[in-house]
Amino acid sequence: HVMQPLHIFEPRYREMLEEALAGDRLIAMAVLARGWEADYEGRPPIHPVACLGRVTVQHQLQSGAYNLLLSGLSRIEIAQELPPAKAFREATAVLRPDIDPPDQAAAGAALHRQLRAAFLRVLDHVPQVLEQLDQLLGSDLPLGTLTDIISYMVDLDQQAKMDLLAEVQVHRRAEHLLKLLEDLAGDYEPGRKGPNDFPPPFSHN
Repeated sequence: HVMQPLHIFEPRYREMLEEALAGDRLIAMAVLARGWEADYEGRPPIHPVACLGRVTVQHQLQSGAYNLLLSGLSRIEIAQELPPAKAFREATAVLRPDIDPPDQAAAGAALHRQLRAAFLRVLDHVPQVLEQLDQLLGSDLPLGTLTDIISYMVDLDQQAKMDLLAEVQVHRRAEHLLKLLEDLAGDYEPGRKGPNDFPPPFSHN
């Protein structure tokens, strides 16, 4: 549910992008599993849960590289990686849409309010953006979308983000994220400065 800017410069990924642009404009974004450094140029293991995105805007540079915006459409689960017939990696995948528990609209609305409040507490020392964020994360935004946007924006470690990506049951994902946000808010001390400060300073653009 977020827009990811990407710079595509490696030949194999340029080939992948050009094939996608000639067809449905879809690309799967996967995360390399631990230990990938030893075989980056090959086919190192990946996490089985990935994200399917559509290229919405692209611009090719004189060097042949591309700048693009990729819009996240759906979680997917990698079912089988295909034989290496091309420079880039291909796989069959299964869509993993959000699952909303039945007859729990009131509980979902409560989680929505709690998530928004917890997220704004994490950002309470950046007053110039609070109003805009509160409007962006309005009550009409689906709970699953809200969890994905906040998960993308906050400073969580990779494993936490992978756990959130893997959870398709919306209320469980929201509850997990709420706990992570409460921990972040508790860790923040006003006036503290350091290399891991979150959020980083916003520009005035």
